[in-house]
Amino acid sequence: MGADMNSINKIPTHVAIIMDGNGRWAKQRGMERYEGHLAGVESVRSVVRAAVRNGVKWLTLYAFSTENWGRPVQEVEAIMQLFCRTVIGEGEELAQQGVRVKILGERTHFSAAVVEMIERIESVTAAGDRLTLVLAFNYSSRREMMLAVRDIASRVAAGEMAVEDITEQSISGALMTANMPDPDFIIRTSGECRLSNFLLWQASYSEFYFPEVLWPDFDEEEFDKALRVYAERDRRFGLVTEDNSNEIHGQ
Repeated sequence: MGADMNSINKIPTHVAIIMDGNGRWAKQRGMERYEGHLAGVESVRSVVRAAVRNGVKWLTLYAFSTENWGRPVQEVEAIMQLFCRTVIGEGEELAQQGVRVKILGERTHFSAAVVEMIERIESVTAAGDRLTLVLAFNYSSRREMMLAVRDIASRVAAGEMAVEDITEQSISGALMTANMPDPDFIIRTSGECRLSNFLLWQASYSEFYFPEVLWPDFDEEEFDKALRVYAERDRRFGLVTEDNSNEIHGQ
């Protein structure tokens, strides 16, 4: 069951998820870590279905960070192979659901085969208008901001813009997420309470949720539960409402 009628107008436009716990899930079952990643693919399918059903318009999944290159070589290779197989197998199904896929992150580290798969799924799903599924793959928020600063600095040095023209909007426009809304709701599974270099600028006023469930066990029911939690939140964006005007709150 999705969100109830009383909270239907509080469905977040953009949900971002840090998919954590694949390795622990596998270890608890005496499996190899890559088997946890394999099990996590079904959770991706589940949350995509739930997002479409609930009317979420943007769903960003933190699939692979730049720091993940430091993991054991076999695990990295398994993740890459799994990604390619998933891209090949899911494109047409996603397109039928009205899901458009975008890849967020740098592509310079990928092999030509992986880049080809990325371009293929983006092309096959380009007409999707129900949900934009953003896969953060080889993504680093700090590096994203550093590249944005370099871009703005080079434009100032070239006389294309003045220092006074540097605003929050111009910085946002220089980020990889320039054409995306900021996330309303960020979920990190497995109970860990940190962002791990994910959407640091964009998360300024996001609501956060840290369920204990490991990613391979995060299904449609868990996603619906998360949306009910979100619906109960009072988002003030640093402002004060009449109900809490007598209380002291941070930003």
